[in-house]
This record gives sequence, C-alpha cells and structure tokens, in this order.
Amino acid sequence: MKKLLLAAVLMASATLFAQSPFDGTWLTKLDTAKFPTKPDKYTLSDNMYECLTCVPKVAVKADGNDQKVTGHPYYDTVAVKVVNASAVEIIHKKDGKVMFTDTETVSSDGKMMNDKFTDMTGTQPVTGEVTSTRVGPGPASSHALSGAWRTSKVDSVSSNGLTVTYKGTADGLKMSDPNGNSYDAKFDGKDYPIEGDPGHTMVSLKRIGNDTIEETDKRDGKVVGVAHMAVSKDGKSIQVDYTDKLHGTKSAYTMEKQS
Repeated sequence: MKKLLLAAVLMASATLFAQSPFDGTWLTKLDTAKFPTKPDKYTLSDNMYECLTCVPKVAVKADGNDQKVTGHPYYDTVAVKVVNASAVEIIHKKDGKVMFTDTETVSSDGKMMNDKFTDMTGTQPVTGEVTSTRVGPGPASSHALSGAWRTSKVDSVSSNGLTVTYKGTADGLKMSDPNGNSYDAKFDGKDYPIEGDPGHTMVSLKRIGNDTIEETDKRDGKVVGVAHMAVSKDGKSIQVDYTDKLHGTKSAYTMEKQS
C-alpha cells in the first residue's frame, strides 16, 4: 500500500511539473525590445570592408566576390558589393549556401541606417528591417557605411523569426521553432544540442524556480550567451534578459503567449 501511494505521489509530481508555466507557443513583441548600448563598427574604404566588432573581426575586399573568412560558425565567405555612395549589399555563405543577406542604406544626412535582411540559416527564411543610429563617424573620405552604429529599432521581423514553442518535461524542457531548430534538455547542467542549428550550438538549462529558467548557450565548449527567462505571474508573458558573452552586450525583450 505504501509503495502504491509513493508511486502515485511521484507520478503526480512529475505530471504537475511537466505542465510547466512555459508550456505553449510564444511570440516576441518587438516594441518591448531593449537593444545593446555597445555600437557596431564598420569601415569601408579603398575597396576594403571591415566589421570591427564581429568576433573574430572580418576584413575582406569589397568587390562583390566571395571572400574566405574563418572562425565564424554560420558563414565561411563574405561578399561585399558597393551599390552606390550610400548603400552596400553583403552576402554571407557557408559551404556555398547563402546564410544571410543584408542591404544596408545610409540616410542622406548620414545619421541613420536601414538594414533589410534575410536570415536563411533555418528551414525557411526570416526577413526583416532594422534601423540604426550613427553614434560615431567613419574615417575621412570613407563610404557612408563607415562609423559606429547603435540599433535603435527593429522595424519588422517575419513571424517565424519571433515564434518559439516550449513544452515542460518531468525533468527538463523542450523547445522548437518554425525554422527547424529544437532541443530536448534536462535541468542537470549538461550540454544538449540544438538540432537543426548550423552553428552547432549546445544548450544547458538551470531551473531557478518553477517559473524561471536560465539557459546557457555554448559553441566549441565556450559560453557564447546566457538567457534568463521568467514567466509572469499571470502566465501570459515571458521576460527574457540575454547576455551576449561573445560580443559583451546585453539585451532584453518580452514574449507573449499565443496558445
């Protein structure tokens, strides 16, 4: 009788936790986003393009052809094409496959930059637009893209780039998104793969409370980011605070429950 009672209690506990407050499909609300204060820095001069804040730094000819780069998990070539005095097209590829495209256009007064992007690292493209504000000048006689830029607004992102689904398990959490990325990780501090991720990111989870989780992302055994995720008391939203260890920045946003 005692064994039956104990088994029933354990089963009930597992079921209760499996029905976690994270269960459901969540959509990031762009109007809640808080962006890094650290700016991105570029130079484009004398037919050479440099991304000074990329890790590692990118330095390639701006001749429109694929240029080899190393040390980047999502691309191994970069092609930079100067469209005109205010616009540049950049294409990143990995193993010959296009991973990212960006068309960056600087305003006539040089104070703002619009980036129309397509992210093709998943099973379907994610598209969007980002507006950045100039916070530092470029070298004399360089292209308008040159200088320091701070993200001021994400104007739009396709819904597949904003949506994630979580499902609690007895001892962990499952994640999936519309772009073919997923994980099934336990709260044991061990690393689990993000399936479908061409960057081969690993995830470890720590349960801080029933409604709070800390996710640590790693590549090649090195921590690249930490996300602190907390479900609101009414269960309708998740607050995400993200520390980008690779670039030394912090950002935050809120996800609202869809179903």
